[in-house]
Amino acid sequence: MKKLVLIDGNAIIHRAYHALPPLNDRKGQPTNAVYGFFSMLFKIIQDLRPENLIVCFDKKAPTFRKQMYVGYQAKRPKMSDDLVPQIEVVHRVLDAAKIVHFGIDGYEADDLIGTLSKQGVEAGMEVIIVSGDRDLLQLVNSHVLILAPVTGITNMTLFDENKIKEKYSLTPKQIIDYKALAGDSSDNYPGVSGIGPKTASDLLNEYHDLENLYAHLSKLPNNLSEKLAEDAEAAALAKKLATIITDAPLSFNEEDCMVSRIDSTGLKKEFEKLNFNSLLKRLPQLEPKTVVDNKSKDKKSDNQMSLL
Repeated sequence: MKKLVLIDGNAIIHRAYHALPPLNDRKGQPTNAVYGFFSMLFKIIQDLRPENLIVCFDKKAPTFRKQMYVGYQAKRPKMSDDLVPQIEVVHRVLDAAKIVHFGIDGYEADDLIGTLSKQGVEAGMEVIIVSGDRDLLQLVNSHVLILAPVTGITNMTLFDENKIKEKYSLTPKQIIDYKALAGDSSDNYPGVSGIGPKTASDLLNEYHDLENLYAHLSKLPNNLSEKLAEDAEAAALAKKLATIITDAPLSFNEEDCMVSRIDSTGLKKEFEKLNFNSLLKRLPQLEPKTVVDNKSKDKKSDNQMSLL
């Protein structure tokens, strides 16, 4: 099966920014997040050898979730001043390299990834999502995997259905119901007051989903059933906020997002402007011959990416 890699652009840029020390180009402009993003992109291409690759971004415009709940993501810290311009630089370099990237007003990158992963599976592809956002775990199935950075930008963990069950004692789909009960402090929406991660997980292991749980409130201890009843609306709202949509208004052309179509000349010019000398030396990694040759390398690497 062909591999389609979907990269959560904002998540990877943020991780790169915080993982790497300050770095500036010849004009003194910060570039550490840009460098880290493309360093990781090179590693992804080298290790996963995908036929197709797309990057997805958040947009500044309020999303439909903000319209549903005004407090959504209200407590997130303001983006650092030296990170904001680097996102535009990443966009510029992607354009120069002819790497397909999407961002749509009103939708989060998660929703674009959810939509494209569904389309990829329908097209007969194996989909690998690269992101540290655990919300995306709900998309995992027999044809969709998550590759999540753990530390820095090179130590990665692969999440399939078994790994999610091992780590969270939940199925991928139950991640949505879990957040409906426990809430999400990073996105600033409540679940059911007084229900924490362990209780949420225990309830879902017994009742499977939110709807079945509420259908059996009479079987629960009084204090627990009262909490659930009182916060039923909050739980229902949290489930809507947590659910990644898979029908955003976009689609991809398989030929346009082929890795073999990446413009190395365009990348070279941008890397020269940014003084990314070490990345310039890695440009041959993008050549189709290099990608094919690497298939014969030692398959016993302990790098998580090699498991794919």
